[in-house]
Amino acid sequence: MRNRFSVLLVDIVIAAALCAAPLHVLAQVAAPEVSRPGASPQEASPQEASQKTDEVAASDDPDAVRIKAAKVPLDEIRRYVMVYNAIKQAYVDPVDDHALMQSAVRGLLLDLDPHSAYLQKADAEDFNEFTRGAYDGVGLELQQLPEGGLRIIAPLDDSPADRAGLRSGDWIISLDGKMLAPGDADSSAPLRGVAGTKIVLEVVREGTPKPFKVTLVRETIRTSSVRSKMLEPGFGYVRLSSFQAATATDFVHALDTLQKPGLLRGLLIDMRSNPGGLLVGAVQIADELLDSGGIVSTRGREAIGNTRFDATPGDLLKGAPIVLLVDAGSASAAEVLAGALHDNKRATVVGSRTFGKGSVQTLLPLDNGDSVKLTTARYYTPSGHSIQALGIVPDIVLKPEGGGKAARPVSEAALPRHLQGEEAEVFEGDNAGDVLPGQAPIAAALVELKKLAGVAVAPPLPAKSKPKVGAKTQ
Repeated sequence: MRNRFSVLLVDIVIAAALCAAPLHVLAQVAAPEVSRPGASPQEASPQEASQKTDEVAASDDPDAVRIKAAKVPLDEIRRYVMVYNAIKQAYVDPVDDHALMQSAVRGLLLDLDPHSAYLQKADAEDFNEFTRGAYDGVGLELQQLPEGGLRIIAPLDDSPADRAGLRSGDWIISLDGKMLAPGDADSSAPLRGVAGTKIVLEVVREGTPKPFKVTLVRETIRTSSVRSKMLEPGFGYVRLSSFQAATATDFVHALDTLQKPGLLRGLLIDMRSNPGGLLVGAVQIADELLDSGGIVSTRGREAIGNTRFDATPGDLLKGAPIVLLVDAGSASAAEVLAGALHDNKRATVVGSRTFGKGSVQTLLPLDNGDSVKLTTARYYTPSGHSIQALGIVPDIVLKPEGGGKAARPVSEAALPRHLQGEEAEVFEGDNAGDVLPGQAPIAAALVELKKLAGVAVAPPLPAKSKPKVGAKTQ
């Protein structure tokens, strides 16, 4: 079973490369010439140039057909050059060419969706470091907001942010006293830095009357994405905090350890506030728990880049029941795993509706070391359900201790410019779930797991009433 891990990883790498093909094609398109003083009257007009491009595209060259579909709109390019020249000549302060071009490139991605972004070299390296499980920072998975600021999707387990009590849904409005403005290139960059240094966050939280400040000390975050223990004899618990390069291997090792005394009667997998990560980890773990059936498929504009992953025989739990614990902070690869096990009737999902981040991002490296993180496809569960902006709806819904729902929803559907799902959406944010911190959700999920395993569960004891005055107590 373990040998197929490498095959799945190769398939995903190939799919990512295929999704990158349009960018490669665009790089081959020659930049249009800008009209020059003294240009020859024999130069082609925009209409003639467009006609010639069409003629080339009609040739036998297969790349030319792609170029036709992706040809540069000359009128728009001329308009861009006019604005560029106006800024260079008339803006109140001199503007560096490189900075201006960087802003223009970022602008190409700005209005697409919240997950497409231009990553400078250092940011791309940080992105890769997270998937490897080691980087210097405070341990937050963040979403940059167009109105300014950063939304916390999830704090990483046992990170400085987690220990300080930061939560999914919190909104960071300033770093070290500097307000985060709309359109900042990468406002999360100051959170990274040398281990041992401090940073002050100003945070807005629903239910808290005014912003409050939190001081965090950066450290080297060596995230172990898998933790495990026995909840009761025969009933194991595995916490998946994210999906990194080694997550599937660590998950298998955790199960082997839990089952050394004998096969488990049931397994609780806790994916609350798991922001996702590498798809391959979710696919591999689903494969280890399924004997057959689909796991996930992706669909984008490029048919050659569409993928489908199916399970192969071999279930490490030998059919023992599984309960998945999720909440509004469970996103992306966590939703893929939940959808795969739920649709194959292999697991019961307990908790709250998940985040709804059902899109695939492909990291496309550029020749200068920077990268483009581009949304290239949507995820679909085995039953054909689109996760995007809808999430996974649990079989058994839990509410936070104290009840009530946060006024500011934690969901993909609440993000401006979010990619639309392919199913009918309710009003933005109305489909948001709840964040479920603490131990109470684990206890509730364990009760459901024991029921699935056929273990009698005692009903909860009634709340003790206050004794009447003069009454005797034993």
